[in-house]
Amino acid sequence: MAYVIAEPCIDHMDRACVEVCPVDCITSDASDRKLYIDPDACIDCGSCEAACPNAAIFVAGRLPAAWAGYAWVDAAWYADADAAREEIDRLLGAA
Repeated sequence: MAYVIAEPCIDHMDRACVEVCPVDCITSDASDRKLYIDPDACIDCGSCEAACPNAAIFVAGRLPAAWAGYAWVDAAWYADADAAREEIDRLLGAA
């Protein structure tokens, strides 16, 4: 089960998780407000969770209910980044 980056990362993109990821599965573009974990590339090592100073990274199955939508956002970003960005706006209530 992959890890997911949830709402605490938005506008607080500390890149410590990127630096410790052994498979380079965490990324974003310059226009993004958060980092994303590729669920197909994640090896579930937990390095990112331990390194995150924002407590924004969770095992997908343990996401707090309020942030459950971020599992879809992380996976979707790799197929359709614009759709993922729109969903973030919706989740934040800034449609």
